[in-house]
Amino acid sequence: MARAPQDTPAGLWTYLLLAVSMLFAAFPLYWMFVIATSNDEALAKLPPAIIPGDRFLTNVDEVFSLQDVYFAASLVNSVIVSTVVTASVLFFCSLAGFAFAKLRFKGSNALMLFVVLTLTVPNQLGIVALYIVMGKLGWNGTLLAVIAPGLVTAFGVFYMRQFIVNTVPDELIESARVDGATTMRVYATIVLPAIRPALAVLGLLTFVATWNDFQWPLITLSGTDFPTSMVAISDLASGNYVIYRRVLAGAFIATIPLLLMLFIGGRQIVRGIMEGAVKS
Repeated sequence: MARAPQDTPAGLWTYLLLAVSMLFAAFPLYWMFVIATSNDEALAKLPPAIIPGDRFLTNVDEVFSLQDVYFAASLVNSVIVSTVVTASVLFFCSLAGFAFAKLRFKGSNALMLFVVLTLTVPNQLGIVALYIVMGKLGWNGTLLAVIAPGLVTAFGVFYMRQFIVNTVPDELIESARVDGATTMRVYATIVLPAIRPALAVLGLLTFVATWNDFQWPLITLSGTDFPTSMVAISDLASGNYVIYRRVLAGAFIATIPLLLMLFIGGRQIVRGIMEGAVKS
């Protein structure tokens, strides 16, 4: 009998390459923290400063004290927008993915093809039309204008459809129907528990993308008292003289929620990526 192939243990060069890659990936974040804790002269030092200073709380206090930036409100707004959009995407995209994957209805293939084709259209092409629509609704300048366009995403529908096809057996759904389960009950009791890892991946990607979104919030919320964190950081960097220690202090604070999301959901995210890559 043939012996099953064994995994080859990673060697020294593999760990060394991974360590170097991690250093390169983490250095921008670390240097941002260094400048956020330093004075104005640290940015012009040659070689660049690599040791954190002792002015972090001072710089953060200056950022939150600026009257025309509304940085504290921007963080709250970003939390609201990102949370609402993420929850909506997880619900509607998983529901639509379930419909495309397991329900049989006329035109499903054509509709799925249309959803995938929308991924090829750059978002910038719809900015003018989106601004006009939001203006007709009276939503420009409010958080609704930022939330509404992201409630459902084509990528989320496609990703959930592929995951459900590979993860949820048709026989399990048929047996539930024989027992008298409705479509929504099948979705709630069979599909949702099976796709938790995929929901974690999609949730993190959606939260990060919404939190980091800059172009549309800048257009619709510019000049209002309700900016998002990215718009507030842009306001910190505007003007004739940019104080970079303030800008990077604000950017570091705005990065903390993303790091917390990654820390909390890291295990589910890795599990979702691995299960999505291996066909059942």
